[in-house]
Amino acid sequence: MKLSRDGTHILGLDLGTTGAKAGLVSAAGAVTAEASVGYETSTPRPGWAEQDPLDWWDASAQAIRKVLAAGNVDPAAVAGVGLSGQMHGSVFLDGAGAVLRPCMIWCDQRTSDQCAKIRELVGDRHLAEWVGNPALPGFTAPKVLWLEENEPGSYRRVRHLLLPKDYINMRLTGDISTDVSDASGTLLFDVVNRSWSKHMTDRLGIPVEWLPGVLESGDAAGVVSAEAARATGLKEGTPVAAGGADNACGALGMGVLSPGRVAVSIGSSGTVLAPTGSPHVDPEMRLHSFCHAAPHTWYLMGVMLSAGLTLRWFRDEMGEPELSESEESGDDPYDLLVHTASRAPAGSEGLIFLPYLTGERTPHSDPFARGVLFGLDLTKTRSHVLRAVLEGITFGLKDSLLLISEAGLPLDSVVSGGGGSRSRFWVQMQSDVFELPIAAACSNDAAMLGAALLGGVAGGVYPSVEEAVGSAVGEGERLEPQAETFDAYRRSYGQYRRLYPALKPVFMREY
Repeated sequence: MKLSRDGTHILGLDLGTTGAKAGLVSAAGAVTAEASVGYETSTPRPGWAEQDPLDWWDASAQAIRKVLAAGNVDPAAVAGVGLSGQMHGSVFLDGAGAVLRPCMIWCDQRTSDQCAKIRELVGDRHLAEWVGNPALPGFTAPKVLWLEENEPGSYRRVRHLLLPKDYINMRLTGDISTDVSDASGTLLFDVVNRSWSKHMTDRLGIPVEWLPGVLESGDAAGVVSAEAARATGLKEGTPVAAGGADNACGALGMGVLSPGRVAVSIGSSGTVLAPTGSPHVDPEMRLHSFCHAAPHTWYLMGVMLSAGLTLRWFRDEMGEPELSESEESGDDPYDLLVHTASRAPAGSEGLIFLPYLTGERTPHSDPFARGVLFGLDLTKTRSHVLRAVLEGITFGLKDSLLLISEAGLPLDSVVSGGGGSRSRFWVQMQSDVFELPIAAACSNDAAMLGAALLGGVAGGVYPSVEEAVGSAVGEGERLEPQAETFDAYRRSYGQYRRLYPALKPVFMREY
């Protein structure tokens, strides 16, 4: 039965790379309170990235308690809970549900050998046919093979394989499940048929009984248990949605659910996500093909590994003037960096930056690619360099947009989210480079908002995911592309596109 929306709250939790963020959201989509708690990433060796699932749970429980207190909300008024989470992680549990080792998270790069083994065992044609995605080090399946080869004692004890947000759902409800959008990033999931791929599990020798049952993202995965209620302050029996992958939930929170609208999100990484009404797999697998967080909906997505991460690197290593000014004025150092960039003209007078600071995924799939600043001469200033950095990130996103267009999907308008959407200058740059109208997302925390909407569906606030998005997601300022910038950006982008093929032979081939 559909609940009355008057006074109803829904709770979204985004389990990100740096911390857990909880938000209380009204049925109309207004975020009424937020709280965040961070956790650490361990890098025991170069290219490794691990997190402790117990830290996730502690941070999630604290964030939920804090947001309930900040919103001064009676837990009984929370109609449902939804989770968004970082994709591709590997949470290995024993038969009692205990964590066997730290989770290898999405950016862990240790499994190159296992990816090569998967390509040998399966072949690219079957990868496209069975799971719709290439074998990449960040995905879950190669991490399972790595565990078998490198930690056989732990491997023998595994009874459950979960994704990060599914571990939190298990701690909330006591039940084990996943959803179609997150399962899509494991390399074990048939995205066309929205079910586990027996072809893949058989070929790789991964026990299918380790894999959780799969739900649609807005389905109820269970209810808050008595133990979880004590830990979080939520009311026992509150419905908990299956939830979704961070990119899928972010698209929901940006209102990107139908073909023609494209979500561009600039966080640490950068993503370009285009919904489809039917499954669509890039034959060359340059784009990811995943299930969306609504039934009968899929999406194609390109990913660049260092987007906002590149700007953060510049801030930390070369942003001293802006950092000092920020301390004196109280202004955000990123705003000051963008202001510095704005002093240089479009195209940065031929200065080009390749943003491959941690390798690249789309379109090159090259872990050995590296950042490059090309075209320096005595006329260039810090403003040119900073603008070239912003343009290089934006050009990397355009690479994915072009692949999506080549795949035959419509591109009518863009919604910009993440940190890149907070700067009007950068949003306008995106519109000019893409040559498409663009609007900023209505929420700075689209993944958390999308997760909350899924909690609202599970809790009966909305009859469907589509109704939730239509009722609760608005749109920010809409900007049109400026034709006077097209020539400069087309020239710069053409040069940008020529640089990677020219430099590929000289990029390092080992860490």
